[in-house]
This record gives sequence, C-alpha cells and structure tokens, in this order.
Amino acid sequence: MDIMDRPVVSSSDTKHYRRHSTAFKLALVEQTLQPGASVARIAREHGVNANQVFGWRKLHREGLLDSSADASAAMLPVTIMATDSQNSDSSCPSSPRPETANVLRLECAKGCLFIEGVPDSGILDRVLDRLLG
Repeated sequence: MDIMDRPVVSSSDTKHYRRHSTAFKLALVEQTLQPGASVARIAREHGVNANQVFGWRKLHREGLLDSSADASAAMLPVTIMATDSQNSDSSCPSSPRPETANVLRLECAKGCLFIEGVPDSGILDRVLDRLLG
C-alpha cells in the first residue's frame, strides 16, 4: 500500500522523532477496527508503538483525526501590536480596527487576541484549548 511508506524523520542533536501522515494513521486505525484485529500486532508490523496507535484511535473517535486535518493546519494571519506605554495596566487596545465587522476579542493576563472574520471551528477549538487549558 503506497500510504504505508516510511515516515518522515525529523531529527535534532540527540532525539529522533518520526512523523506519520494522517493517511498513514487513518489506515492503521481502520485496520485495528476490523473484527478480530490486534492493535499490538498491527502496530508491530508497521514499526509503531501500540500505545501510539491507541492514541490515534482515541483521536479518531473524537473526530480529531481525519483526512482534512493536514489541510486545516494552515497558518492564521496574526498582527502584533505594540502596547501603549502610557496605558500599562491593559495590554489590549480599546477596540479593533473600525473597518472590521466580525471580530472575536479574547483577553487574558498575558495579552489579548483578535480573530477577524469567521474562524474555522476546529482551529478555534484548538486555540482555546491551548489558551485556557
């Protein structure tokens, strides 16, 4: 099967991490969901730790592992605004740019975040999990 090609290897000085495509993860998960399938055997056959496959199965159940996940990992536009030195108690400007109609404003102790337009719900969920979790 062509999606079962070798994983992409990213290395640093001391550690080696393998990154697998979403298609590879989905293929393994689908194999493990077949009646009588052994997660440990399937993981061993593909050189993956069984615990990692169980993690992918969990993501699949939660709807977080799908073929559109690679496409949804797009960059979001970000504007970094300098804080007003005279208004040191708040790092957020009082309002976003006036020409923007749909703006989501999030404030926390470290600063604020403006999201313009209609954000993708999956990306927004991930951002909120990171900020609030």
